[in-house]
Amino acid sequence: MGYDIVIIEDEVDLGNVVSEYLKLRGFSVLWFKTANEALDYYALNQLNNKLIIIDVQLPDRNGFDLATEIMKINRNQPFFFLTAHNEKDNRLKGLKIGAIDYIAKPFEIEELVLRIGNIIDKLSSGSLDGVTKDQSDFILISDIKYNKKQLYVLLPDDNEVSLTLRESELLDYLIGNLNEVVKKKDILLALWGNDDYFNGKSLEVFISRLRRLFKASKKISIENVYGVGYMLKVK
Repeated sequence: MGYDIVIIEDEVDLGNVVSEYLKLRGFSVLWFKTANEALDYYALNQLNNKLIIIDVQLPDRNGFDLATEIMKINRNQPFFFLTAHNEKDNRLKGLKIGAIDYIAKPFEIEELVLRIGNIIDKLSSGSLDGVTKDQSDFILISDIKYNKKQLYVLLPDDNEVSLTLRESELLDYLIGNLNEVVKKKDILLALWGNDDYFNGKSLEVFISRLRRLFKASKKISIENVYGVGYMLKVK
Protein backbone atom coordinates (compact mmCIF):
# COMPACT_ATOMS: atom_id res chain seq x y z
CA MET A 1 0.00 0.00 0.00
CA GLY A 2 1.22 3.48 -0.80
CA TYR A 3 0.82 6.43 1.54
CA ASP A 4 0.46 10.15 1.02
CA ILE A 5 2.89 10.87 3.83
CA VAL A 6 5.58 8.88 5.64
CA ILE A 7 6.71 10.44 8.95
CA ILE A 8 10.02 9.50 10.59
CA GLU A 9 9.94 10.97 14.09
CA ASP A 10 11.10 9.39 17.36
CA GLU A 11 9.24 11.74 19.75
CA VAL A 12 6.15 9.68 20.50
CA ASP A 13 3.87 12.54 21.53
CA LEU A 14 4.78 14.68 18.52
CA GLY A 15 4.64 11.82 16.06
CA ASN A 16 1.24 10.76 17.34
CA VAL A 17 -0.21 14.28 17.21
CA VAL A 18 1.08 15.00 13.71
CA SER A 19 0.06 11.65 12.22
CA GLU A 20 -3.43 11.71 13.76
CA TYR A 21 -4.04 15.31 12.74
CA LEU A 22 -2.99 14.61 9.17
CA LYS A 23 -5.30 11.60 9.07
CA LEU A 24 -8.16 13.80 10.23
CA ARG A 25 -7.37 16.13 7.31
CA GLY A 26 -7.76 13.26 4.87
CA PHE A 27 -4.16 12.14 4.34
CA SER A 28 -3.04 8.52 4.51
CA VAL A 29 -0.08 8.41 6.91
CA LEU A 30 2.60 5.91 7.95
CA TRP A 31 4.77 6.71 10.99
CA PHE A 32 8.18 5.25 11.90
CA LYS A 33 10.16 5.94 15.07
CA THR A 34 13.60 4.91 13.75
CA ALA A 35 15.59 5.53 10.59
CA ASN A 36 16.38 1.86 9.99
CA GLU A 37 12.73 0.83 10.09
CA ALA A 38 11.88 3.57 7.61
CA LEU A 39 14.77 2.74 5.29
CA ASP A 40 13.86 -0.97 5.22
CA TYR A 41 10.30 -0.04 4.34
CA TYR A 42 11.30 2.53 1.74
CA ALA A 43 13.62 0.15 -0.09
CA LEU A 44 10.55 -1.92 -0.94
CA ASN A 45 8.01 0.88 -1.45
CA GLN A 46 9.88 3.94 -2.72
CA LEU A 47 7.59 4.61 -5.68
CA ASN A 48 4.31 4.60 -3.75
CA ASN A 49 4.68 7.49 -1.30
CA LYS A 50 4.10 11.16 -2.13
CA LEU A 51 6.07 12.84 0.65
CA ILE A 52 8.47 11.92 3.46
CA ILE A 53 8.91 14.04 6.61
CA ILE A 54 12.22 13.34 8.38
CA ASP A 55 13.29 14.39 11.87
CA VAL A 56 17.00 15.24 11.93
CA GLN A 57 17.70 13.75 15.36
CA LEU A 58 16.79 10.07 15.32
CA PRO A 59 17.99 7.40 17.78
CA ASP A 60 19.85 5.19 15.29
CA ARG A 61 21.19 7.73 12.74
CA ASN A 62 20.65 11.39 11.89
CA GLY A 63 18.06 12.47 9.39
CA PHE A 64 20.64 13.85 6.96
CA ASP A 65 22.20 10.39 6.61
CA LEU A 66 18.78 8.80 6.21
CA ALA A 67 17.79 11.29 3.50
CA THR A 68 21.05 10.62 1.67
CA GLU A 69 20.30 6.88 1.65
CA ILE A 70 16.77 7.51 0.40
CA MET A 71 18.09 9.71 -2.39
CA LYS A 72 20.42 6.91 -3.48
CA ILE A 73 17.36 4.73 -3.98
CA ASN A 74 15.19 7.36 -5.63
CA ARG A 75 16.43 10.92 -6.20
CA ASN A 76 12.93 12.03 -7.19
CA GLN A 77 11.50 11.34 -3.73
CA PRO A 78 10.19 14.61 -2.22
CA PHE A 79 11.07 15.10 1.44
CA PHE A 80 11.61 17.80 4.04
CA PHE A 81 13.15 17.97 7.48
CA LEU A 82 11.33 18.48 10.76
CA THR A 83 13.74 19.45 13.50
CA ALA A 84 14.61 21.65 16.44
CA HIS A 85 17.74 22.81 14.64
CA ASN A 86 17.29 26.02 12.66
CA GLU A 87 20.90 27.16 12.40
CA LYS A 88 22.11 28.30 8.98
CA ASP A 89 24.62 25.46 8.50
CA ASN A 90 22.10 22.73 9.30
CA ARG A 91 19.44 24.27 7.13
CA LEU A 92 21.71 24.63 4.11
CA LYS A 93 23.05 21.10 4.60
CA GLY A 94 19.53 19.73 4.36
CA LEU A 95 18.75 21.73 1.26
CA LYS A 96 21.96 20.65 -0.44
CA ILE A 97 20.99 17.02 0.10
CA GLY A 98 17.78 17.73 -1.79
CA ALA A 99 15.15 18.69 0.79
CA ILE A 100 12.17 20.72 -0.37
CA ASP A 101 11.89 22.54 2.93
CA TYR A 102 13.09 22.70 6.52
CA ILE A 103 10.54 23.25 9.29
CA ALA A 104 11.81 24.09 12.77
CA LYS A 105 10.20 23.01 16.03
CA PRO A 106 8.08 24.31 17.61
CA PHE A 107 5.67 24.84 14.74
CA GLU A 108 1.98 25.43 14.18
CA ILE A 109 0.27 22.25 13.05
CA GLU A 110 -1.85 24.21 10.55
CA GLU A 111 1.32 25.59 8.92
CA LEU A 112 2.67 22.07 8.56
CA VAL A 113 -0.59 20.83 7.01
CA LEU A 114 -0.68 23.78 4.60
CA ARG A 115 2.86 23.15 3.41
CA ILE A 116 2.19 19.45 2.98
CA GLY A 117 -1.00 20.12 1.01
CA ASN A 118 0.79 22.56 -1.30
CA ILE A 119 3.61 20.13 -2.01
CA ILE A 120 1.29 17.23 -2.80
CA ASP A 121 -0.91 19.43 -5.00
CA LYS A 122 2.10 20.53 -7.04
CA LEU A 123 3.30 16.97 -7.41
CA SER A 124 -0.10 15.82 -8.61
CA SER A 125 -0.94 18.67 -10.96
CA GLY A 126 1.72 18.29 -13.66
CA SER A 127 0.48 21.59 -15.09
CA LEU A 128 2.69 24.36 -16.45
CA ASP A 129 2.32 27.34 -18.74
CA GLY A 130 5.63 26.60 -20.39
CA VAL A 131 7.65 27.37 -23.43
CA THR A 132 6.93 24.57 -25.90
CA LYS A 133 5.42 21.21 -25.10
CA ASP A 134 5.66 18.19 -27.35
CA GLN A 135 3.51 15.07 -27.43
CA SER A 136 5.78 13.16 -25.06
CA ASP A 137 5.20 15.65 -22.19
CA PHE A 138 8.56 17.38 -22.67
CA ILE A 139 8.81 21.15 -22.39
CA LEU A 140 11.48 22.36 -24.80
CA ILE A 141 13.79 25.09 -23.49
CA SER A 142 16.11 25.66 -26.41
CA ASP A 143 18.39 22.59 -26.45
CA ILE A 144 17.16 21.16 -23.13
CA LYS A 145 14.03 19.05 -22.65
CA TYR A 146 12.20 19.35 -19.33
CA ASN A 147 9.68 16.77 -18.13
CA LYS A 148 7.70 18.39 -15.33
CA LYS A 149 5.51 15.37 -14.60
CA GLN A 150 8.46 13.08 -13.97
CA LEU A 151 10.82 15.79 -12.60
CA TYR A 152 13.83 15.45 -14.85
CA VAL A 153 15.64 17.21 -17.70
CA LEU A 154 17.22 15.72 -20.80
CA LEU A 155 20.45 17.54 -21.63
CA PRO A 156 21.89 18.12 -25.14
CA ASP A 157 24.24 15.15 -24.67
CA ASP A 158 21.18 12.95 -23.90
CA ASN A 159 22.16 12.73 -20.24
CA GLU A 160 19.04 12.50 -18.05
CA VAL A 161 19.20 14.41 -14.74
CA SER A 162 16.53 14.19 -12.05
CA LEU A 163 15.20 17.31 -10.33
CA THR A 164 13.93 17.76 -6.82
CA LEU A 165 10.50 19.32 -6.43
CA ARG A 166 11.98 22.67 -5.33
CA GLU A 167 14.35 22.69 -8.32
CA SER A 168 11.35 22.07 -10.56
CA GLU A 169 9.34 24.87 -8.93
CA LEU A 170 12.20 27.32 -9.39
CA LEU A 171 12.74 26.25 -12.99
CA ASP A 172 9.01 26.72 -13.65
CA TYR A 173 9.18 30.25 -12.27
CA LEU A 174 12.20 31.19 -14.36
CA ILE A 175 10.66 29.69 -17.51
CA GLY A 176 7.56 31.78 -16.92
CA ASN A 177 9.78 34.86 -17.07
CA LEU A 178 12.14 33.75 -19.82
CA ASN A 179 14.77 36.33 -20.81
CA GLU A 180 13.40 38.72 -18.20
CA VAL A 181 14.89 39.87 -14.92
CA VAL A 182 13.03 38.41 -11.94
CA LYS A 183 13.45 39.96 -8.53
CA LYS A 184 14.89 37.76 -5.81
CA LYS A 185 12.18 38.99 -3.46
CA ASP A 186 9.41 37.98 -5.88
CA ILE A 187 10.82 34.45 -6.22
CA LEU A 188 11.05 34.07 -2.45
CA LEU A 189 7.50 35.24 -1.86
CA ALA A 190 6.14 33.02 -4.63
CA LEU A 191 7.95 29.80 -3.65
CA TRP A 192 8.87 30.16 0.04
CA GLY A 193 6.17 32.52 1.24
CA ASN A 194 8.55 35.08 2.75
CA ASP A 195 11.86 36.73 1.92
CA ASP A 196 13.83 36.28 5.14
CA TYR A 197 17.59 35.70 5.33
CA PHE A 198 17.43 31.91 5.58
CA ASN A 199 15.11 31.55 2.59
CA GLY A 200 17.37 33.89 0.62
CA LYS A 201 20.29 31.55 1.26
CA SER A 202 18.12 28.59 0.30
CA LEU A 203 17.28 30.25 -3.01
CA GLU A 204 20.99 30.75 -3.71
CA VAL A 205 21.57 27.02 -3.20
CA PHE A 206 18.88 26.08 -5.71
CA ILE A 207 20.03 28.68 -8.26
CA SER A 208 23.53 27.16 -8.03
CA ARG A 209 22.12 23.68 -8.67
CA LEU A 210 20.26 24.78 -11.81
CA ARG A 211 23.25 26.81 -13.00
CA ARG A 212 25.49 23.72 -12.78
CA LEU A 213 22.86 21.79 -14.70
CA PHE A 214 22.74 24.33 -17.54
CA LYS A 215 26.50 24.20 -18.02
CA ALA A 216 25.74 21.32 -20.39
CA SER A 217 23.98 23.78 -22.69
CA LYS A 218 25.62 26.37 -24.94
CA LYS A 219 22.35 28.28 -25.28
CA ILE A 220 20.93 28.54 -21.76
CA SER A 221 22.29 30.31 -18.69
CA ILE A 222 21.11 31.79 -15.40
CA GLU A 223 22.58 35.24 -14.94
CA ASN A 224 22.85 37.26 -11.75
CA VAL A 225 21.49 40.78 -11.94
CA TYR A 226 23.39 42.50 -9.15
CA GLY A 227 21.16 43.87 -6.43
CA VAL A 228 17.98 42.72 -8.17
CA GLY A 229 17.70 39.02 -8.92
CA TYR A 230 18.18 36.56 -11.77
CA MET A 231 17.44 35.99 -15.44
CA LEU A 232 17.02 32.70 -17.30
CA LYS A 233 18.60 33.66 -20.63
CA VAL A 234 18.10 31.65 -23.79
CA LYS A 235 19.98 32.50 -26.97
